[in-house]
Amino acid sequence: MTSIQQTIDQLQLLRSELSHRIEAIETDVHHREEPVEKDFAEQVTQRENDDVLSAIDEEAQQTVFLIDAALARIEDGSYGRCASCGEKIPAARLAALPYATTCVSCAE
Repeated sequence: MTSIQQTIDQLQLLRSELSHRIEAIETDVHHREEPVEKDFAEQVTQRENDDVLSAIDEEAQQTVFLIDAALARIEDGSYGRCASCGEKIPAARLAALPYATTCVSCAE
């Protein structure tokens, strides 16, 4: 069984890792403001890479938001309860996805 402090530590570590990833992606995207390649194929490749980086950045930012919400639920005592039905979220689900807001039934 995972203690609340272990969960907090896990969430904070994940948040830190994602924040570093977001920072690296944003640094990479900003360096792309350099002049575009003259080669059309290279321009297409750069555009595709930018699209992938943007999608990864968006997902990381959403996960950070969910982590912050989970930390707030820990603080207010509602962590581990399904936001939809109010039942307890199984420990296995929280171990796999510590920022889960719903039980498996409600998530489906």
